[in-house]
Amino acid sequence: MNIVITGATKGIGLAIAHTFAKEGFKLAVCSRNVADLEAMQATFKTAYPNSQLIFRATDMSQKDEVLAFADYIKSQWSQVDVLVNNAGLFVPGNIHEEADGALESQIATNLYSAYYLTRSLLPLMLPQARGHVFNMCSIASLMAYPNGGSYSISKFALLGFSKVLREEMKDKGIKVTSIMPGATWSNSWAGADFPESRLMQANDIAIAVWGAYQMSPAAVVEDIVLRPQLGDL
Repeated sequence: MNIVITGATKGIGLAIAHTFAKEGFKLAVCSRNVADLEAMQATFKTAYPNSQLIFRATDMSQKDEVLAFADYIKSQWSQVDVLVNNAGLFVPGNIHEEADGALESQIATNLYSAYYLTRSLLPLMLPQARGHVFNMCSIASLMAYPNGGSYSISKFALLGFSKVLREEMKDKGIKVTSIMPGATWSNSWAGADFPESRLMQANDIAIAVWGAYQMSPAAVVEDIVLRPQLGDL
């Protein structure tokens, strides 16, 4: 079984990679940093001898690099069973104050990357009439909040893409799940002055993804909303 995960070297993406590697999946992953990818490959080779990990350094905000990553996967595999569109960019700000280009950069990373990669890899799912696409949306896909700005716009758009894809794929055997996590510990929260229990762990999201994946072909979890036990920050 083969899984593709974008933004896989840190946080939620890395937790999902560990979860599926434990189950013997072969992984194709990307991030922008080659050193991080090489370190991840070495770690997984030792930790999960029944798995395999291939990678390509990719800036998911650039269409040509997204398509090159897809072409690399196609050169290695004849099928994809799971696609996790996890790569994302968060730049806080208010619409009337944020820097010029904030919307474009976040739409490119948070929406277009998933659109281009999914379109490119669906031909490795459709012939087998089986597969699962997970789109890493956000609580910001459901509600606007102060300082969310263009990030929230991009995440609303990603949820819209996910819902359209779900309708298109439902009679083709391919599942589509939108994941809306609230605050989750990752590098972006490094140094934050909160007790550990105030935010979710990245592995909490990975557990939810694995649970949704394990369901029978007759069932699909369309939306997963996760929040810290004490609520949003």
